[in-house]
Amino acid sequence: MDTYMTLSAYGENAETALEQCENEIRRLDKLLNAEDPESEISQINSAGEGVLSEDCGFIIAKALELYEKTEGAFDISILPLVRLWGFPEDRLHLPTEEELKETLALVGSDRISFDPQSGKIRFLKEGMGIDAGGIGKGYASERAAGLIREEGITSALLNLGGNVYAVGTKPDGSRWKIAIQDPKKDGAYLGILEVEDACVITSGPYERYFENDGKRYHHILNPSDGYPADSGLLSVSVISDEATEADGLSTALFVMGKDQAYRYWQSHRDEFQMVLMDESEEVFVTEGIADHFRTEYNVQVLS
Repeated sequence: MDTYMTLSAYGENAETALEQCENEIRRLDKLLNAEDPESEISQINSAGEGVLSEDCGFIIAKALELYEKTEGAFDISILPLVRLWGFPEDRLHLPTEEELKETLALVGSDRISFDPQSGKIRFLKEGMGIDAGGIGKGYASERAAGLIREEGITSALLNLGGNVYAVGTKPDGSRWKIAIQDPKKDGAYLGILEVEDACVITSGPYERYFENDGKRYHHILNPSDGYPADSGLLSVSVISDEATEADGLSTALFVMGKDQAYRYWQSHRDEFQMVLMDESEEVFVTEGIADHFRTEYNVQVLS
């Protein structure tokens, strides 16, 4: 999953639970890594079809659902574009218009045939491929949180590289304090969010990028034109109790931009909350978490 992870748990059986979490995350990484020739996802990509395991089937079903809900802003079939730009192995490349046009023809989750009952999947166009990188960490954190709870632990914090899942509260009963990275300042915080029994998943262009002739190109690609998303946003954090969907949604909202993200939230306000920062360094916080968020930036509460 190409990131640093920190897992903390408190109480009896904490050590056993954390060991189980680590084993589960490593198992899922081997299952989902599109750049590992032996992974399930890689083998499906190579063959263009196959039968998915329960884990991959759940992720694909959720990804296809998000594709529909976000009108294509989240697209798990983006692998050909990701490889064109060279992000998987840091062999970074600025594509030509012709290369983008050819590659975009291979992108579109509406050209994935998937039967959730049988697990059968098939790409309707040769050369397509799926990349679970935009949703896999969310699923992994959700699975790890489940293992934690099965051991009877009510206090844990699972940080999968900016993908944070807070189980219960801190040992003293207070809310967890989650720092959201400032996209403009290395080592600084955009703000502090207090949560309990929820995930906080953040997407931003500062995570991976390269520069060419003074222009920065980041890794969050817009499936509609193939370029890094130029939405006017610098950071999107999604707060929810469903980490798999929140992971994909953080990417989708970043691609959408503030206005469309706000309209999407208004239609799904019972499902998640969010914190946005735009290029003018204005911060926007939805009303459901406004009382639990602190920042030194100017804040507008969305209702």
